[in-house]
Amino acid sequence: MFRNILLLFENDNILAEALVYVRELAIRTDAAVTLLILVPMSFTGHTLIGPRRSLVQDIEIRMGKCLSESLQPFIQSGIEVNSALKIGDPAEELMKFLADHPPFQSLVWGSDRQLPDSGRKPGRHWISKVLGNLECSLLTVSKRGLE
Repeated sequence: MFRNILLLFENDNILAEALVYVRELAIRTDAAVTLLILVPMSFTGHTLIGPRRSLVQDIEIRMGKCLSESLQPFIQSGIEVNSALKIGDPAEELMKFLADHPPFQSLVWGSDRQLPDSGRKPGRHWISKVLGNLECSLLTVSKRGLE
């Protein structure tokens, strides 16, 4: 396999259509898929580490279940699939993840049909901070029209 697709989610906001779209794209292009969930969390400030540790453990359990359920259709279709969960500043975590992995040919936003800044003042969401640094296209899933 020479192609890699990254399916990106924010928190546990997983768009079912994105899973189907990426699975079908992977089958058509003989690509491997990686599911990445980014959970925003600040580790600076006056908060003690104990409560953060407990919160991270809760997130890992909850997101682990989401990832496990999301992986099944890919596995059943015979697609090579991996998953990861990153907690912290989403823009930084995404860029570190991309730097630590072979290049992806496509990145698919899997949390909504539109990018978070669509129709709003650009630059408010963290995804806007990384758009210029991506090595691949960033895709969204649109609903197919009825004909």
